[in-house]
Parts: sequence; C-alpha cells; structure tokens
Amino acid sequence: MNHYDSIKIINYLKYYGNYKILESFDYADIIILNTCSIREKSENKFFNFLNKFNKIKKNNSNLIICLCGCLSTQLKKKVFNKSNLIDIVCGPQSIHKLHYLIEKFIKNNKKLIDIKSFNINKNINNFNYKYNFLKNIKIYSYVSIIEGCNNYCSYCIVPFTRGKQVSRYPEDIFKEICNLSINNIKEINLLGQNVNSYLSKFSNGNKCDFSDLLYLISDIKKIKRIRFTTSHPFYFNDKIINCYKNIDKIVNFLHLPVQSGSNKILKLMKRKYSIEFYKDLINKILFFRPNLTFSTDFIVGYPNESEKDFLLTLDLIKEIKFDHSYIFMYSPRPGTLSYNFDDNIDINEKKRRFFEIKKLIDSNVNYYNNNMLNNIYKILVEGISKKNKKYLFGRTENNRKVFFKSKNCLIGNIVNVKIKKIYNNYLYGNLLTT
Repeated sequence: MNHYDSIKIINYLKYYGNYKILESFDYADIIILNTCSIREKSENKFFNFLNKFNKIKKNNSNLIICLCGCLSTQLKKKVFNKSNLIDIVCGPQSIHKLHYLIEKFIKNNKKLIDIKSFNINKNINNFNYKYNFLKNIKIYSYVSIIEGCNNYCSYCIVPFTRGKQVSRYPEDIFKEICNLSINNIKEINLLGQNVNSYLSKFSNGNKCDFSDLLYLISDIKKIKRIRFTTSHPFYFNDKIINCYKNIDKIVNFLHLPVQSGSNKILKLMKRKYSIEFYKDLINKILFFRPNLTFSTDFIVGYPNESEKDFLLTLDLIKEIKFDHSYIFMYSPRPGTLSYNFDDNIDINEKKRRFFEIKKLIDSNVNYYNNNMLNNIYKILVEGISKKNKKYLFGRTENNRKVFFKSKNCLIGNIVNVKIKKIYNNYLYGNLLTT
C-alpha cells in the first residue's frame, strides 16, 4: 500500500507542478518520507532515519521535509514535538493535497498538518494516472481498489490511521486498468487492507462485490495476470472461490494471512475465524487449483501465547506448507485493544519463536524450489538482466524470479521456461521455443 501511495505522490506532484525526482537527498529542495506505523519497529526506524537529515537541513535552511503515511495520522501534531526537522505532516488520505501544502508552506513558512479523511471516489478515481516514474515497473502495476478497514483486529492500528473501509467505483478501477494496459502493463495487483471485502456499485445502481470486480477486470484482453493483496479469510466466500475455477488470469499464488495456528490466540486477536475454517477454505480453493501455493502472515509472541499455542502454529505451517510468510514479533500499538493487554512474552522468547517459524518457512521454500527443477513454467518477461545483457528475467505465477538467455526482446510476453538451476532468491532456466 505504501509503495502504491508513493507512486501516487509522485504522480500528483508531477501532474500539478514542475517537480523533478532526484537520486540523492543532498541536492533536494523537498524530501518526502512515506511512513508505516503498523509495528513499533517501523516508527523507531523512521526517527533514526530522520536524524540523517540534520546536516542537510543545516546546509540548506530552505529544505522542506514532509512526513506522509500512517505515522502522520498516528502521531498528528505530536510529531512536531518529537522532531523540529519536519515541516509538513500529510496523512495517507490527504496526499492528493500535498502540492497545495508545499506551496502554502513556501508562501507562509509555517508548519502545516493535514490528516483529514477524503472521498476516495472523488479524489482518487478521477485523477488521470498517466505517469509511472518508479523504476522497474513496466510490465506490472499496483491498483488500489479499497481504502481503510472495518475489522478492528485487536492488534492492528490500520483502522485508526487509514480510516473506515471505502471502496472505489468499479468503472473507475476498470478505466484505470484499461489505461495501464494501453501503456504495456500485463499484470496488475489489486490492493487493499481487505480486498475481498470490496463492495461498491455500478453506475446503474447494481452491486459490485470482489468476485464481480475480478470478472470485470479479466475481460481486459491485454491484462494477462491478476493478483490481489491482502485477503481476509473471513470474507473469502464461495463466489470468490469459484473465480479460481472460471478466471484463468488469476495466478496460482495467494497471500492469505492467518496470524496464528491457535484458536485461542485468533479469538484474542478478533480474527473472526477458526483454524478449522481456515483449513477448509484452503481445501476449497485447492479443489479448483491443485497447484496453487499460499503465503501468509504470522504474529509471534502475542500476549498470552503459550508454548502450546506456538506449537499449534508450527503444526499449521507443516500441514499447509506455506510457500512464503511475513513474520512479525508482536508490538503493542497505541489506540488498539491489545495495547491494554499485558505484553507478557519476553523479547528473547519472541525472537526464538520468530526464527523457528522462519526456519520452517525457509525449508518450505526450498521444497518448492526443488520441485520446480526440470519443470516448465510460464514466465511473464519483465526486463533485461543488469548483470548480463544476454539474459532476460521474469516471474512465475508463484512469484519466483527466473533468468534465461534470449536473443529476442520478449519483454511483456509470457514464455515457457524450463528451470535448470536453483538459488535462494532466483532461478535460471532455458527458454523453450514451442
């Protein structure tokens, strides 16, 4: 989401003013820091990083530093007390006004803050996305379909920083993706805190849920692959599951956060589902897509997570055989329900559990990599290797980066590649001509 917001910030500034993106902080007139606050570690990293600009600001008194993202909504005016380096605070729902805030600051030289919520269908949908400046994004693109969250999981600060759930109009999403496809985008990744709880209306008044949106997007001929992040298991209904039967463009890879293998912990987290429900959902999807693999999220060291609870999580990893996972050590976030819980798991115990899960996930990744050896996979070609111009690279549906030799420029095409060599973070293969 922050990556996508960064693209929007660049697009807005380019659209509304003569801004040039620089490679170095040293010569900048404006530094924009887009932040996350979902973990305490993210907040600490931000303030450590901010200290780097002390010297730059001393040498350039006119330098403007803008704080964007969720941390701005969490800290509000308090951030000015924490650091005198920051001039403008702009929330994730106010980035469409950042150009105006910059102009106002230059005129009045007074610190500014804008963290008000916005109308997503007015401020985002109607903006003309004709710029794409971030490097290496030529074939695939993120598209936001929903903003905010209504779930209020006990550990999560997102509903407090990004607001309540609001869905974009389907015609505007369709229009944006059509525009991207004209500009050579072949794969799109639909974004939202809970994409599968998407619910909007067509201009004729008919409802449009997430499955309806997937069918709508799949009709865009130039789009070859569809991904989406992140899904909530509770909202993964039969209509969405049936999309895996009917829409070939949806990739054989799904990020489905589970957070814990213990029903006790899931209840404390207010996740709305049980492990039995989660497993049943996995099996329903695999019925239509037997080769599909799953990634997930885990929080370790949640308050009152016993060793038994942790072992249940390990058991789940072994049973589902997750292909990848984001693993987080629990940290209390101000304003959330769990902030009032006793954070009673020692940091060293959290680290032990973290690395045990990581070790198990890594073994799963190796398992899937080894199974790919000498097998043929469809690769969406993204570009030319920086290290060796004779090689192209692209990604499999299960998100493996694959390098292969080719005399022809095949960027944007889907080709068949036979995997011949395996490394931790990438694979090598041979291009098949038929």
